[in-house]
Amino acid sequence: MGFSATWLSLREPADHAARDAALLAAAAKAAGAAPVIVDLGCGTGSTIRALANHLQQPAAWRLVDNDADLLEHAARATEDHVTTHRIDLRDLDTLPLDGASLVTASALLDLCSRDWVQRLAERLAAQTLPFYAALNYNGAMQWSPVDPSDDAVTQAFNRHQRGDKGFGPALGADSADAIAEVFSAAGFKVLQADSPWQLGPAEADLQRELLTGIAGAAAEAGADVSDRWLQTRIGALAEARCRIGHRDLLALPPGMETGAA
Repeated sequence: MGFSATWLSLREPADHAARDAALLAAAAKAAGAAPVIVDLGCGTGSTIRALANHLQQPAAWRLVDNDADLLEHAARATEDHVTTHRIDLRDLDTLPLDGASLVTASALLDLCSRDWVQRLAERLAAQTLPFYAALNYNGAMQWSPVDPSDDAVTQAFNRHQRGDKGFGPALGADSADAIAEVFSAAGFKVLQADSPWQLGPAEADLQRELLTGIAGAAAEAGADVSDRWLQTRIGALAEARCRIGHRDLLALPPGMETGAA
């Protein structure tokens, strides 16, 4: 599993616009007065920039990824104190959690298995660490103008999302529900909020890349209408709008309060 810096930079404005503001503020509060934040699958450092204006003090960031180029990119893109940790995320015992005050992940857990999420919850519970997981895909896609093949492509894409992305059978569209169940069972208080991408003609470049990825995955999952659907959708980019469903979650260990609504 891996993503290019170009794709991550292209999607970042949509990610920032989609994050639920109240949950983002609550995550920043949970990080505490002297935040030390471990960001899992950090990519280019988008989570740093999302939280920057909400934290009580500049954070010490521990950026975790298995891609050395992305780690270097993320470290260059912030003035905050940063250490980078090139780690295979499947090995949760190696995470640099000692002394941390918050763990974050963005657009990651829908690629992970339920077993991986359970092991993560156990590790964070053992150290009473809050967890902010943003932008988990929930399986919902709405397009305008409507195409007769929208449902078939979405269903095929969602089947593909449940394949193994490197962590075992991925949660895909079930990720938010599974995270909530697992962390609740581990004793955390779980707060949730929708965080959909809402894209229009101004985001045509992002839509084009998104459509290409969706169509390719749907074709691999058996949707023979994918090529025609892709060409029709790309032809409509000057007027196209779409809503891609995500959900944000904040899991708080026992005794931690939050100002979220």
